[in-house]
Amino acid sequence: MKLHTLKPASGSTHKEGKRVGRGEGSGKGGTAARGHKGAGSRSGTSTKRGFEGGQMPLYRRVPKFGFKNLNRVEYAPINLDKLQELADNGITKIDNVVLRENGLIGKRDLVKILARGELKASLEIKADKFSSAAQKAVEAAGGSIANN
Repeated sequence: MKLHTLKPASGSTHKEGKRVGRGEGSGKGGTAARGHKGAGSRSGTSTKRGFEGGQMPLYRRVPKFGFKNLNRVEYAPINLDKLQELADNGITKIDNVVLRENGLIGKRDLVKILARGELKASLEIKADKFSSAAQKAVEAAGGSIANN
């Protein structure tokens, strides 16, 4: 250890900010690095988000398109192959609680059962919606469906 290698622990000190407007000797006196006159040199000034110095801002140059349907109902898709995995683990009654416990859906998700994959097990399934192909596949495997 040598005196010239000593320094404070990392994070224990921080850089001091520039003290502007404290005399010409500091190099930041007079206008305090704010330029001359105008709104930008006064206190309390701000420009609105997206302002590009008078140039037409990006959000107005780019055209609008599409719309978002406020009445759309989103369903979390669960396929038959996932249900078969649950059946392989010994689960025969499937509802939102079981799907949530197995990490397949979120807390407030609505569930729609879709027909990808193959279902061999006879299951009792409660869900918000079923595709017609999934409904046929469940009933063909000897299972039953019910709506939430």
